[in-house]
Amino acid sequence: MAMSRRKWNNIIIIACLMMIGTLTILDNRTKQLPEDALSLFDDNAPLTQLQMQGEWLNKGESGWQCASQVLNCAEWSKAWAELKVSALAQSPELFSSPKELMIQVATSPDGLVWQFYPEQGLLKSASGNWYEIPPSLRHDLEPIIRAGS
Repeated sequence: MAMSRRKWNNIIIIACLMMIGTLTILDNRTKQLPEDALSLFDDNAPLTQLQMQGEWLNKGESGWQCASQVLNCAEWSKAWAELKVSALAQSPELFSSPKELMIQVATSPDGLVWQFYPEQGLLKSASGNWYEIPPSLRHDLEPIIRAGS
């Protein structure tokens, strides 16, 4: 028994509504931060400088400054300064290579070398501790570089 054009249209409309509902639910759940997420930097030890593979940001007296080729300085600095992470109990399985981060906070004159896995949203501290970055906070953690730089 063949279906009429009207029945096919109804099936397509229902399928589209179901897909929109599913995507809305997924979006709402990924925007929420996990309950165990804590700030990586706090008021006592705020981020003052970060360097990622030749690109840098620095908090000066007049605000955040970045390398001249970084186009999203405000978003990049805000994302790192307000970053929240969840501690992991064991080492995760890695499928990408890390980017090296040099992080300096106000309370320490020396920088610490961390490893950042942007594809997986993972950070490995200088002391070997692992942290997961919630999906909703991963978007602006990499600088946008001017073409030709």
